[in-house]
Amino acid sequence: MNKFKILFLVTICSVSLFAQHKENTANIFEIQNPDYKISPYTGMTKQHWKDAGLYLLEGAFSYIHKLDDPMQFPKQEGKSYPSNPNQVPTEKLEGLCRTLFIASPLLKENPDLIINNIKVADYYRYQISKLTDPNSTTYIEHRAKNGGPSQKLVEFGALALSLLTNPEVLWKPLPQNQKDNLAKIMLSYGDGPTVDSNWKFFNIFVLSFFKEQGYTVNEKLLVEYLEKSLKHYRGNGWYNDSPAFDYYSMWAFQMYGNIWAEFFGKKHYPEIAAKFASNFSDLKYNYPFLFSRDGEMIMWGRSISYRTGAVVPFPLMGFHNDPNINYGWMRRISSGVMKQFLTHPDFIKDKVPTLGFYGEFEPAVQNYSCRGSVYWMGKIFLGLLVPDNNPFWNAKENNGDWDTKFKKDEVYNKYQGDSQILITDYPNIGASEVRAWCNEKVKNDWQKFRSTENYNRLSYNSAFPWQADGEKGEVAMNYVIKNKDDKWEAFRLFTFKKFENDIYYRDVVLETDENIRFNLADIPLPNGILRVDKNNSDKPVSMRLGHYALPKLDKEIVVTKKKLVGYDVTIIDNGKYQLAMIPLLGWEKTEVVNAKELHPESSESAVINCTSDSKSTQPNVYATLMLWKKSGEKWSKKELVPVKTLSQNNDIITIQFQNGTRKIVDFSKN
Repeated sequence: MNKFKILFLVTICSVSLFAQHKENTANIFEIQNPDYKISPYTGMTKQHWKDAGLYLLEGAFSYIHKLDDPMQFPKQEGKSYPSNPNQVPTEKLEGLCRTLFIASPLLKENPDLIINNIKVADYYRYQISKLTDPNSTTYIEHRAKNGGPSQKLVEFGALALSLLTNPEVLWKPLPQNQKDNLAKIMLSYGDGPTVDSNWKFFNIFVLSFFKEQGYTVNEKLLVEYLEKSLKHYRGNGWYNDSPAFDYYSMWAFQMYGNIWAEFFGKKHYPEIAAKFASNFSDLKYNYPFLFSRDGEMIMWGRSISYRTGAVVPFPLMGFHNDPNINYGWMRRISSGVMKQFLTHPDFIKDKVPTLGFYGEFEPAVQNYSCRGSVYWMGKIFLGLLVPDNNPFWNAKENNGDWDTKFKKDEVYNKYQGDSQILITDYPNIGASEVRAWCNEKVKNDWQKFRSTENYNRLSYNSAFPWQADGEKGEVAMNYVIKNKDDKWEAFRLFTFKKFENDIYYRDVVLETDENIRFNLADIPLPNGILRVDKNNSDKPVSMRLGHYALPKLDKEIVVTKKKLVGYDVTIIDNGKYQLAMIPLLGWEKTEVVNAKELHPESSESAVINCTSDSKSTQPNVYATLMLWKKSGEKWSKKELVPVKTLSQNNDIITIQFQNGTRKIVDFSKN
């Protein structure tokens, strides 16, 4: 802060910088009276979760001065909606139904909650009633006779979930005519078509809630959507969201299935509820490993602005009272992710969470999002429905396997079976990593997210959020190829082949030229990744391969280049982490590429790229070490070059490591 004060005295420009810094600091959530006895890592208890919910809700209610004011927030510049007046009622509906994820659990305990001189329960009941008033600016019309699924269905599903879990405050006080009118409108959407994805749950919650309230509903359709939802399950806790795997498996399928079973299914459809419970039970053996030792989530997949929603399955484990669950670890992860964002200075702008990861980041925004969409992250507060005396709240925080099983200088892979996901944990830096599905053509991706960096990176790491590609060929954790239009094109059409002997195999083809094709092999190491990739293209290829990127933080990024046992070593260091890239085979040059406005953590960043302009039309193997360490730690020669020898015999590449171990990459069986 002193540095900024000095600048303040020197230039007018720094006045705005200093003011912005103070504003961001003031927006940060502060943990009052942390309890390090029960929560030695985060200091957070159930009370602090309530405080966090109130903190977010107070920001939203800063826009509410009377009951008629809608939950409508400043539009973030970029592709988010609304882009025309017809979308405004849906925008307001999102703000209402999604902030209710936070408000409802707080109201369940304190129905008299007041924020910004507004009685919160009165506000939501009033706004819910206005949804059925044709004279209201927030009125939602009935679904047309032949109307398809829409964002209104999504939000009515969210509203139904809150009504189902807190009818005493949100539903029972409403006059009967308002209840009946609401039932007609919501059922017009719920008793209708849906999208073959997690969207079926929106219909399920609408139908389930009104059945619970004694209304006649289409039970045949309800059961159909429930059974179809169960068919998305692929084992080890993962549902497929048609076609992707991402956090929707968790903040959608697993959360919805568990809440539905707990508050409705066990009573009305016990056999179906038991299936959801069984699938939910698989989570504890797999999903916790997707988070870092410090309880940080990986930036991966669409709707990443929903952030904390990703950890809602952990508190909901409290409903299961399972002795095999390490509840202290589950709460440590959950509170860790909450702190990851709520204590970040860029998270809040205009008193509302930004669309992005830490702060605003347009490459991670989808066109189906408005500013109020971010409150989907409020799903984490559904964990407050778990009783105070539950072990989730009372077990002592711990780091689970990170402290009890993981060892220094080792790497741990956890293959997820039919989902073909690989989770990798790196004890040396405490980071987690994921490799998962991506096979979407840009020309077919009308919403432009499943073909993008949200999915098409070779891997995603908790320590290194993904950097967007640049028009000049700037690339991080992927290949880019100079295509026939003389533009850099990233790989995105990956096909999983196998996970064998701790090697993750994929094939990939270039979307615009299927004759450019590679075999890929990822070998996680204690301090990074060894890539062994075979170019099978029948033509010369100009290409670049990027390491993870580093954001510029408090000081300039330091670049170090040296020669070690015949290999070129390039290291970048931003004061927090070091990244090293060492081409072992096939590459012609290594360079550090500086980028602007491509990284989610900073406007400036750097990434190491290996480059090749091969004129060969013959298959060629490229081997690359992509390593990391925390800043300040020294590299030994064996750490920088852990490979002793590397030999090729057609499609079989044998790697002999300095520690005496050996890996064989076999592309002949792909």
